[in-house]
Amino acid sequence: MKKSCMDKNEFAKRLQEQKTKYYRIAYSYVKNEHDALDIIGEATYKGLKELHTLKQPEYFDTWMTRIVINAAIDYIRKNTRLVYCEEDTIDVMKVTEGDLQPEDSMDLFEALDALSERDRACVLLRYFEEYSFVKIAEILQEPEPTVKSRIYRALGKMRAFIEEGRKMMNTGKEKYDRIPIPEKLDQVIWNNVRREEKECHTKKYTNG
Repeated sequence: MKKSCMDKNEFAKRLQEQKTKYYRIAYSYVKNEHDALDIIGEATYKGLKELHTLKQPEYFDTWMTRIVINAAIDYIRKNTRLVYCEEDTIDVMKVTEGDLQPEDSMDLFEALDALSERDRACVLLRYFEEYSFVKIAEILQEPEPTVKSRIYRALGKMRAFIEEGRKMMNTGKEKYDRIPIPEKLDQVIWNNVRREEKECHTKKYTNG
């Protein structure tokens, strides 16, 4: 197996440093504490299992954010009947910065429910975590013009969602920042670190 660029202790340290952001991303997909904690637990476990794929330490946040988003999508698909279908193709269009500015009256957090899984990721990363288009493209492993087209399309869907009777308050950033972080988040992370370590120990004992 390829040697990782960091050990498990460094992985756990970096995960702890960014835990609030990762939890809020997970929560934004499921809108409840229990499921969000399950997603973070699974993302922690998967991150350790795939740690050898991290090429350089400075890419940790991009790499781990992708794992959290994929864990959230997998969780939704396994545990809910309703699944948003992703379009097979994205019509890439020339989009200006002005086209990608939501109105002040749009409650983006509430309107996330109108979006498919990957479009939701684009909106979360752009407007709530304030990532650049370049970094979002790296996380989602899509060209930057595709990311911009996704966001343009997502804003249109969100406007329609709001106009159908949902709340119009603010951009939703304040709601996102106020997502409560549960005390047991640290416990969930470390339980899954130990889970992966126990599996590795068992595998070595069995093979040895």
